[in-house]
Amino acid sequence: MKTIVKKLKDMEFKSPILIEGLPGIGHVGKLVADHLVEELKAEKIIEIISPHFPPQVIVGEDGVARLVRNEIHAAKVDDKEFLILVGDFQSTTPEGHYEIAELVLDIAHEYNVKMIYTLGGYGIGHIVEKEEVMGAVNDPSLIEPLKEAGVEFRPNEPGGGIVGISGLLLGLAVERGIPAVCLMGVTPGYMIDPKGAKGVLKVLMRLLGIEVGTGKLDERAKEMEKVIAKLREMERAQLPPELSTRDEELRYIG
Repeated sequence: MKTIVKKLKDMEFKSPILIEGLPGIGHVGKLVADHLVEELKAEKIIEIISPHFPPQVIVGEDGVARLVRNEIHAAKVDDKEFLILVGDFQSTTPEGHYEIAELVLDIAHEYNVKMIYTLGGYGIGHIVEKEEVMGAVNDPSLIEPLKEAGVEFRPNEPGGGIVGISGLLLGLAVERGIPAVCLMGVTPGYMIDPKGAKGVLKVLMRLLGIEVGTGKLDERAKEMEKVIAKLREMERAQLPPELSTRDEELRYIG
């Protein structure tokens, strides 16, 4: 089997913006992209099926199975056009990452995409108290507008680079002459993080000049805060009394 790009509907675009949000660290990018698809009532126009995805199927509530896949959805807001890449998984092989990224860029070229935003998480290994969004670009001229929108650029971070399609699209888009940005919500990295996703969504809305409801992400973030609170209680219960008390003092002072 080879990777298959199945076009479900022919649509014409002037110069859309491509937004990628496949599963990754904290599911930050996926949460944002799925939220955009729902809130903007985007229409699925392309499916991508590949042997580079995990060898499994997704079973729906009705018991019907389907192959795992990536999808591109189209949406229009006033005079703005968007292509949103979502999906069940990223590739499990290095070759697949490159192949699928190139296929996505072929689609971007076909539809005359003028800008690419890739979305992901930046895992730091501990609970994040406030929303922070880090950025990376493939064109230096993009940095100042991003800073004005609240994006942080830190020297030599992310230290290990950006793994997966979110990074590859930036690098490969240079050869296509397409400017590209990666927005990374700072996240613990070991759990699904709707709070980090909300931070990325707010920055993205500023950059795109659109308004999208955040109610559902807010609800998920509140539920996750309850989980985090329980985790903290469990951690404190395992500490010696003197350390537990000291921890509380430090939290109060901060």
